[in-house]
Amino acid sequence: MKKIMIFCVMAAAAITVSAKDIREYVVTTTPVMTCKNCENTIKGNLLFEKGVKNIVTDREHQRVTVTYDAEKTNEAKLAEAFRKIHYSVKKINDNDSTRTAEHTKLSELPL
Repeated sequence: MKKIMIFCVMAAAAITVSAKDIREYVVTTTPVMTCKNCENTIKGNLLFEKGVKNIVTDREHQRVTVTYDAEKTNEAKLAEAFRKIHYSVKKINDNDSTRTAEHTKLSELPL
């Protein structure tokens, strides 16, 4: 019984320690992405930044979504990483009218 209690306490501690602050940084780039090579350049370079978990590029809507661990990096460091590959970025806010349907909140849909 004692071993089970110790195991439960250790498991709870491991879950608490492993909880991360994962965030998304959604931006548009200048110059705009015009081809697959542009997307590959962004993905290939930003994936080496510490804390970056995933990068999704969308040429049609001209946006890049970077999923990152906020304990290891931040938006300023990500913007600097874009600058190193000769892209400037503008953050897309939640109230930006250029959002796609997949980024629309359910509460904003007409009834």
